[in-house]
Amino acid sequence: MSELAPRRRPSLLLLVLLAGWLGLGVATAGPAAAHAELVSTDPGEGARLDAAPDAVTLRFTEGVSLGAGYARVLGADGERADTGAPSVDGGTVTVPLREDLPDAGYVVTYRIVSADSHPISGAYAFVVGDGELADAAAVADDADVDPLVAAALPAARTLGFAGLAVGLGVPAFLALCWPAGWASPRMRRLTTAGLVAVAVGAVLTALLQGPYAAGAGLGSLLDPALVATTGSSAFGLTTLGRGALALLLAALLVPLWRRAGAPTAQESAGLAVLAGGVVLTTAAVGHPVAGPLPVFATAVTAVHVAAMALWLGGLAALLAGLVRRGAEAGELAGALPRWSRIASGSVAALVVTGVVQSVREVGSPTALVSTTYGWVLLAKLALVLLLLAAAGVSRVWVQQHLGVARPRPGGRRRVTAHAFAAPASGADEQADEGTVAAARVRAAAQARGAVEDVGPLRRSVLVEAAVAAVVLALSAVLVGTPPARATLAEPVDVTLPLRSAAGESGSVQLSVDPARPGANTLHLYLFDDAGQLAQPADLRVTLTEPEQEIGPLEVDLEPAGPGHWVADGMSIPGAGTWTVAVSVRLDEFTATTASTDFPVR
Repeated sequence: MSELAPRRRPSLLLLVLLAGWLGLGVATAGPAAAHAELVSTDPGEGARLDAAPDAVTLRFTEGVSLGAGYARVLGADGERADTGAPSVDGGTVTVPLREDLPDAGYVVTYRIVSADSHPISGAYAFVVGDGELADAAAVADDADVDPLVAAALPAARTLGFAGLAVGLGVPAFLALCWPAGWASPRMRRLTTAGLVAVAVGAVLTALLQGPYAAGAGLGSLLDPALVATTGSSAFGLTTLGRGALALLLAALLVPLWRRAGAPTAQESAGLAVLAGGVVLTTAAVGHPVAGPLPVFATAVTAVHVAAMALWLGGLAALLAGLVRRGAEAGELAGALPRWSRIASGSVAALVVTGVVQSVREVGSPTALVSTTYGWVLLAKLALVLLLLAAAGVSRVWVQQHLGVARPRPGGRRRVTAHAFAAPASGADEQADEGTVAAARVRAAAQARGAVEDVGPLRRSVLVEAAVAAVVLALSAVLVGTPPARATLAEPVDVTLPLRSAAGESGSVQLSVDPARPGANTLHLYLFDDAGQLAQPADLRVTLTEPEQEIGPLEVDLEPAGPGHWVADGMSIPGAGTWTVAVSVRLDEFTATTASTDFPVR
């Protein structure tokens, strides 16, 4: 970040804001955001119906689309029982069924795309009449994400992010800090390559989205049906629009490169509008557009992206253009103070918007250290701190090599040589002209000596650029990783008193792990009044989701020792607030119950 580090110690600000976020997360941890979850089905999992329904309904926590996915109902033999025309209305997917279905077991299998572009798949079974419950796992052939596609998508995003930083950040650096750089062929090549990388990354991301959503391999990259499906979706249109805007921006920069001059005010306005469009289309996909407050989240992400481009693009311009052997003192003295202010503002914006994004996507310190998203975010944070440390080294070099002593009433203070290259402030105008002139002479002499050995500064900026490249790669991984809030599940471990008409009689200890939709493991321990493990005459456990009117669902228990029962593979159909109820008949005359609610995410 060169001179480069903000004078207000952004690393300290970053740590303070992180600490505040940790505290805020404890108070605000709530339901999952920015990732769709199945909350209810009709018919429910394991339901036994007298007659076949007209349709199967799946309800999710947010808007979804079928895209390249599917939603279908299969018989136990794998034959289609639906009409092949599922419909989507917001977060509800309806799958019409064929008429006159026989009594049998049926499997509902789905693969849909959430608003943040991630595929969500699953399967469950129900029974009509006297048929047997089908094995959903055996009948459904849910495709997982192809490993090559899973690796190619973050690579395409990384290419696009790197191109964004260079393609937007370099011309911004030239316009704001180094007008003479418009004549540099190296800056032209760097900017053009960056904007082309944005376009190529956008096209590759759009092409890969089809196989990613469908669970297909790279061989389906150019499948016309997948390409058409992605191209007609909001994700596809926004992503391809970003590529088109980047190419248009590259075309509008051509006249500036040819005349090797800074843009006019009118040209600057046009370029700024296009650059803003590239930033906005980058922010308006993925996690920001899903979950609560999408407009606010998109705006925060846009500021984050713009700050990233200004900071990292400036680093690239410094490394490729200014910080080189034989650099002119006047160029360094004129560009570095302006860049320092821009870098300071960019880092502050990155810290603030990064904290806001983290609170929204992570939600609590527990999620930070127990999910893939959280660990990747921590790695990114550590690298940002390393970036700030490298920036501090750059700043020290600038102060040591371009700094001069300037007399001042009541004491002395250090100022940089390039401060004299900038327009004089009001205090400078009141200073003694002879003193200022002498200081300028000394500053110029020191600056001429400094540019003869820019090796340490160049190495420091090179470290910043290398670490920044890794940060961009981690950002690309985060975009494709479900938010921590959506994946965090907290196991249940609770001891409840058993109550009867006569009062309390013993207790029951329950644990449910991992308390997620799908297969779970329940352990139950029964204790008598003396705290000893007890063996009842009868024991029954049920699951109910009152808000969604699901259940009670019987839980099959297996004895695992004295006073101990296990339900391994206990199925929880979907997210919600579930009630587990235990009914215990200790003898012919005494029956007790206990129940507790727990969240499933």
